[in-house]
Amino acid sequence: MTPLQCGFLGRVPYEDATRLQGRLVELVKRGELPDLLLLLTHPPVITLGRGAHAENVVIPNDERLASGIGLHEAGRGGDVTYHDPGQLVGYPIVALREGRRDAHRYLRDLEEGLIAVGAAYGVAASRVPGLTGVWVGNAKLAAIGVRIGTGWVTSHGFALNVGRDLKGFDTIVPCGIRDRAVTSLANELDRDLTPEDVAKTAGAAIAEALGYEAVWDDALSFPPVPGERS
Repeated sequence: MTPLQCGFLGRVPYEDATRLQGRLVELVKRGELPDLLLLLTHPPVITLGRGAHAENVVIPNDERLASGIGLHEAGRGGDVTYHDPGQLVGYPIVALREGRRDAHRYLRDLEEGLIAVGAAYGVAASRVPGLTGVWVGNAKLAAIGVRIGTGWVTSHGFALNVGRDLKGFDTIVPCGIRDRAVTSLANELDRDLTPEDVAKTAGAAIAEALGYEAVWDDALSFPPVPGERS
């Protein structure tokens, strides 16, 4: 099985992760790096997908700034999403192979992997017809928003709620869906859990769902793109 190089990078500001993804996409596209899965957390930040509606950010701007919550446009699909340090974010940088070059299949594969993560912890997650993401009953456990560029190289990815504190989601209408709640692995299990606790399980499950075998390396390092400014 083809290896997928996975690593947990710790807490990375959203804008830094976006720049890193852009660099890695170019390297994977050129065949200078193997396919990758970056696992990390973000400081509190609201991100706006290509389909975002401004009214789905419900926190006033001055209150958001005073609370230290960032706001960034994202080059992914989807609406409004919230990230914070209690959430495991995964960014697959993979060149989709023949037979898998289908955006809908890619989304369903990510959902399959996230459902398997829940199952590994005894949480029965599932899909909801017509809604992208992974759910426990009426509550969203994981959001997905991806970008597939030229050469069928992917970026952005998923956000799996792990920790107990979900107050940050009160600042938005998650993914623009007003009639559903948000949950996390820790809340479903009624015990403390951190993104780092879950990272290796998530890496293995996502890799398998995408047709890879996870190879773990927390010391991921990347060469520069020729001509890129440091």
